[in-house]
Amino acid sequence: MHFDYAQCKTGCFLLLMNLQEKIGILSAAAKYDVSCSSSGSERANQPGGIGNAAKAGICHSFADDGRCISLLKILYTNHCIYDCAYCVNRRSNDIQRATFTVKELVDLTIGFYRRNYIEGLFLSSGVIKNPDFTMERITRIARELRLIQKFNGYIHLKAIPGASQELVREAGLYADRLSVNIEIPSESNLKMLAPEKNYPSVLSPMSFIKEGIVQYKEERKIFRKSPLFAPAGQSTQLIIGATPDSDKQILTLASGLYGQQNLKRVYYSGYNPTNLYDSRLPAISVPPLKRENRLYQSDWLMRFYQFTVDEIVNDEHPDLELAIDPKLSYALRNPHLFPIDVNSADHHMLLRIPGVGPKSAKMILAARRFRKLNSEHLRKIGVVMKRAQFFITCHELPSHTIQELKPDRVRSILTMDLRKKTLPNALQLSLW
Repeated sequence: MHFDYAQCKTGCFLLLMNLQEKIGILSAAAKYDVSCSSSGSERANQPGGIGNAAKAGICHSFADDGRCISLLKILYTNHCIYDCAYCVNRRSNDIQRATFTVKELVDLTIGFYRRNYIEGLFLSSGVIKNPDFTMERITRIARELRLIQKFNGYIHLKAIPGASQELVREAGLYADRLSVNIEIPSESNLKMLAPEKNYPSVLSPMSFIKEGIVQYKEERKIFRKSPLFAPAGQSTQLIIGATPDSDKQILTLASGLYGQQNLKRVYYSGYNPTNLYDSRLPAISVPPLKRENRLYQSDWLMRFYQFTVDEIVNDEHPDLELAIDPKLSYALRNPHLFPIDVNSADHHMLLRIPGVGPKSAKMILAARRFRKLNSEHLRKIGVVMKRAQFFITCHELPSHTIQELKPDRVRSILTMDLRKKTLPNALQLSLW
């Protein structure tokens, strides 16, 4: 790679990077931030402007790990005044640093959009100089995109903890979504790994954003021309596996954020072992992706299946089982609740049957108004009978359920089915 140097007034030499080199450095540095959302906002095109944002979402392509890559996901800078143990951009790391100018990022976003490379921008940043300085630059980029370039596409901005409320409020007027990352699930462990950070600096802007969303929604009911404020809501990110926090601690925090801060999403990121030299971090070689997946499944249960944290994890079982999904784990730990009669159970109990989702639960309630349902009806509705058969009774001859087979036997059968899906055919036969 070729680098150019220029002499400054003090006689030192400054490294001059071209735009392509900055893109390479700062897009790679952004990959560790998974709270990258691209839906939930309706922003129509305006005369003379370009682009729009739709509630249906703008994701068109995904990386191998399932993450959306249709946004320009990039950092404003990877310079940072903080020395967080888990962060690749910590100030003590000897890495190549870069910073965009406001004009560079604005031109880059518009240029990529016009070429149909992207349909929106996800902009985060390290903290350079101080939180207000960084937040002002990020906000200026969004302001120029909206007001000067007339860009109506999707914009997701990272609100910098510690920045002033005035800057966060202005950012919310230009962004579709704001996010403030908590990173570590407990304040004591956050202080251990990031001594310069604290929970109040994160929770304060969260509360301000929540109040702003409510306030502007109420104003819009009265004045149709009232501006939008973060119409796609706010989100946050938790790093999983960098500290000994249990899944119960993590999900309790997430549940509280959904209830108290009205967050749209909590993202879970398996700790990527980037700073192996720091003794405060666990000695792992790969991110705990299976645990990350189970936390997302649990999060889904809380948001769409009416599960409480105590039903998923509790003091007796503080961590999720990695071998099976959390809903099946719940059913096997509570055999006294099953089997459930699908022809009489309420919506709440239908959602607790493995193999029954929110859509199929509603369809069961609607269909049974006209006739008693049997297993064939349930299959047509979309119930996964391979799982559900052990936990239900319906309008046909009784079959073996969890009461006759016992939880351990049901677990063995269902985990064997999972193994069969991942093993070659010859090996599957040998298992039987």
